[in-house]
Amino acid sequence: MHKVTVNGKTEYAPHGTLLSDILNKSGKGVEHLCGGKGICRKCTVTVDGKSELSCRYKIESDITVCFDEKGEILSETGAHQSGTVTDNVCYALDIGTTTLALALVSLDEKKIIKAVTRTNPQIKYGADVITRIEYCTKNGVDSLQRAVITEINTMIKQLGICAEKMYVSGNTTMLHLFFGVDCSAMGVAPYTPSFLGSRTEKAKALGIESVETVESLPMVDAFVGADIVAGLGLVALPEKGRHSLLVDLGTNAEIVLFDDESALCTSAAAGPCFEGANISCGMSATDGAVYAYTCGRTKTVGNAPAKGICGTGLIDIIAHFVGNGTVDETGFMENQCIEIAENVSINQEDIRQYQLAKSAVYSAIVTLLKIKQVDLSDIETLYISGGFSAKVNVANAALTGLLPKELTDKCTALNNSSLLGTVKYAAENNHLFKNRITYVDLSANPDFSDLFIENMMFDH
Repeated sequence: MHKVTVNGKTEYAPHGTLLSDILNKSGKGVEHLCGGKGICRKCTVTVDGKSELSCRYKIESDITVCFDEKGEILSETGAHQSGTVTDNVCYALDIGTTTLALALVSLDEKKIIKAVTRTNPQIKYGADVITRIEYCTKNGVDSLQRAVITEINTMIKQLGICAEKMYVSGNTTMLHLFFGVDCSAMGVAPYTPSFLGSRTEKAKALGIESVETVESLPMVDAFVGADIVAGLGLVALPEKGRHSLLVDLGTNAEIVLFDDESALCTSAAAGPCFEGANISCGMSATDGAVYAYTCGRTKTVGNAPAKGICGTGLIDIIAHFVGNGTVDETGFMENQCIEIAENVSINQEDIRQYQLAKSAVYSAIVTLLKIKQVDLSDIETLYISGGFSAKVNVANAALTGLLPKELTDKCTALNNSSLLGTVKYAAENNHLFKNRITYVDLSANPDFSDLFIENMMFDH
């Protein structure tokens, strides 16, 4: 056994143990966004004065490890909080890939009493659902479930109220991990979930405290989960003969085209660049992350000195350089690395990563429109959801080709539509979008393949 001193706290590890395993076990906030492949380099720590990747470093002697622990990821629920506790309450929980959001709900007043958000601790096992499925396949579901349940219990203690029921939403992978169900089958074709319907269990069996029963919302497909079902239950239906779009921006972007009778939905593998992964100076939306950029001026989370770039900041930065011609229509920039702030820069590969993400989202939107034979002029509202949706500069997103420019004046940010839709589900007697929802597999759609290549370009 070797002595491992981590930020002043002592741990012990068998010879040859990966440092990342010890950090994960100790609960220390090191993100392994690529799932331990050594690609993202976000898990760099200092070992005895030398920089090392914790996912690659094997412990073979006593060591001292130092690193800056991450703060909580900025996530806005968009919820109005009354602060008034009534007799009849429940909890509504959204399990996002990046963040958790928990609301204490008054069923008497049908309002949120108080809401709290925390970083999803599973991020230390990977930034996206694919890396977490891979981790589950190799290591089982227990550690993933335990991590999220422990954090949820901390959030319940913060709110300080016992409740009979908790309603839960999230994408399909997150709900499998929450219930302790093996999700490895969703990592290989034909991507089969173990369950899709609503699931009810005793909270005690899951390890959740101060709650009697847990009920999840139903899902649609392996990659379109209860978070989208909750969001559809939240938004207003368009007028007869019109359509609306719901776009949940994230690693696995989920897009829904719907009218007053039915919905067509799909998921686009945007990749983790919106979460700061696969970006050279990318980071989560924690203190020091550049979240807005205008003409050389940066805004950072917590007004802290700039340490990196999060998703909304990346959109603004690329829009700026596309707009002034520094980045051409193909995504090429002559200067291969441009400084944004001291020790924070953007390079050619970052542009390429964003092109992949923005083309996936935009092409998915256009594919659904083509299937339904709907024009952009027929869209009543474009709802943008996700933990950072309120911070997205819609004009910049359109300029870079992430969203259709024709819909910039029709956009509505919902913040966390999954949480707010789950609250509505709980407060209004299980109200849901009850019309027909059809899933479209983009991998089998030839239009999407052609559009994806075409939309990689920037429109000058």
